[in-house]
Amino acid sequence: MSKKIQLLTTFFCLTVFLGFTQTQTDSITFIPQTQLNAAQRILSGNYGSAVTVSAYAEMLYNQPEGDNGELDVQRMVLLFGYRFNDKTQFVTEVELEHVNEVFIEQAFVNYNVGNNISLRGGLMLVPMGIVNEFHEPTTFNGTERPATDNVIVPTTWRELGIGATGRFNEISLGYQVYVFNGFKSTEADGAGGISGFLKGSNGLRSGRQKGIQSTVNSPTFSTKLDYYGIPGLRVGLSGYFGKTQAADEIEDIEGANIGISMIGLDARYAYQRFTARGQFIHASLSDTDKYNALTGKDLGSALQGYYVEAAYNLLPLTKKQRLFAFTRFEKFNTHADTDGALIANKAYERTDVTTGLNYHIAPGVVVKADYQFRSNASDVDTKDMLNFGIGVWF
Repeated sequence: MSKKIQLLTTFFCLTVFLGFTQTQTDSITFIPQTQLNAAQRILSGNYGSAVTVSAYAEMLYNQPEGDNGELDVQRMVLLFGYRFNDKTQFVTEVELEHVNEVFIEQAFVNYNVGNNISLRGGLMLVPMGIVNEFHEPTTFNGTERPATDNVIVPTTWRELGIGATGRFNEISLGYQVYVFNGFKSTEADGAGGISGFLKGSNGLRSGRQKGIQSTVNSPTFSTKLDYYGIPGLRVGLSGYFGKTQAADEIEDIEGANIGISMIGLDARYAYQRFTARGQFIHASLSDTDKYNALTGKDLGSALQGYYVEAAYNLLPLTKKQRLFAFTRFEKFNTHADTDGALIANKAYERTDVTTGLNYHIAPGVVVKADYQFRSNASDVDTKDMLNFGIGVWF
């Protein structure tokens, strides 16, 4: 029996097991208009105390076709909140990745000015797409986050900044407006040359500064609008605009920085046992030809990705549990366009089809299983992937 058949057989067996196992319900809402992420739950005062503690975690098994599988505690995230008074709160998020890496994912002060506005400052999530803000394991289908939210939107994307957020419930509109430091593009390599952080295979991802002694010269602007006036539907429009950052000694060298204009459109919908979501992200990058000439990298001048997903709860609405069967189709390309002499690498034009089950077995606990059919536009073979996972959030 081939390894691919073995993988599919294992996946089918787990599907049958999940379909006949039932326990208690998951408490996380599936209504897009009222969905909160971990930080928002703390800020909303749901816990009713000055000091609040929350956490989420993911334990995964990934097996590429023909290869050995890998078991990993992919992330364990601890959230702490403190309410100084009715207007002022602090939220921080400490992430342990793969057991041996520690990061601060968020750390910001929120000051509630009035009914429609709160001011924020610190290390915060950039509001682009869905998963960058809503990445707790019980809030999305699939063992792994969508690839578009890894390669095009470099989740988890967070930077230091200040801004404002709020809602106008009379017109069903939420907003976020921030000024952040930007991606780091270049630095001196110590040998008389210049190293570049941005590249064709993963676009902007390696340029995230994550609040680690971040270089800032030209602040960037980020905004998002969320409309929730139609029952069951939530639509978001995001924008991110500015330039990258370079170290002082090379800031004025031609090609040390590039310009970034990124827009995103996303939607989530839920009706009874059916849910759907979709997302489109496009980033236009300027001066990439000069950047590539300076650093020897292969950064494209445009990044683009989208996905559409549908899911159906296989259990009756009278049951407190949820068993979602889902399929997600996504295409993403970090060489959607190139400048100068750079020829687009077809291996960077990728397609993933993911299908599987999410079984919410108890409040804040989900068991996941899926199979990913992966391909690209080149002649280079990519390996399909079998994934299992357990996610918790409390």
